[in-house]
Amino acid sequence: MRFHKAGTEIITISVILFLIINLVSIYLFKYWSVIIFIITLALLAFILWFFRNPKRFIKANNNEIVAPVDGKVVVVKEVYEKEFLKTSCIQISIFMSPLNVHVCRYPVSGEVIYTKYHPGKFLVAWHEKSSELNERTTVVVQNECNQQILFRQIAGAMARRIVLYPKIGDTAVAGNDYGFIKFGSRLDVFLPLGTDILVKVGDKIPNGGEKIIARLK
Repeated sequence: MRFHKAGTEIITISVILFLIINLVSIYLFKYWSVIIFIITLALLAFILWFFRNPKRFIKANNNEIVAPVDGKVVVVKEVYEKEFLKTSCIQISIFMSPLNVHVCRYPVSGEVIYTKYHPGKFLVAWHEKSSELNERTTVVVQNECNQQILFRQIAGAMARRIVLYPKIGDTAVAGNDYGFIKFGSRLDVFLPLGTDILVKVGDKIPNGGEKIIARLK
């Protein structure tokens, strides 16, 4: 199993604590040490599972938008994007539970022309206002047809750390890793009006980075 680099510190600390706790419990508690071992092993297994980074095989054309994360589609609607695009768009929002893979992937290929981190609240990630009020990041990629696609990592009630790697001028490749959100979250994608949307509210996406969710005109 591959692990995402965003989890290196937490995984290392967790393994060390697991060893220390169980060595001490064997010495001090003896009979209770088996129960302590089972509980701590389950916690360690969850942390390792959460930071998994499965390989995904991307086969997207230049006009296709891939799902940036695994999860459940919770919003598909027309909105006005006021931070950067300043125009009406189609918003697709995907909610990730703590059990989903939390690697964030570029939905489209092109050049990164904008990135920004916003501090904020920690409302539940499926809340409609979380896109504007929660801690979040915004990235805009301009593709070879000069279309600008904005996408936004949003922290949830449990998520307390957003990891974002791209800088302005970087080359984005659809399906490639660009960040991570720790412990439950949501990702919004804003697409031009007229885009052919291939998902609907309630759809589950088990294969972010591979699943095609829209086609640009």
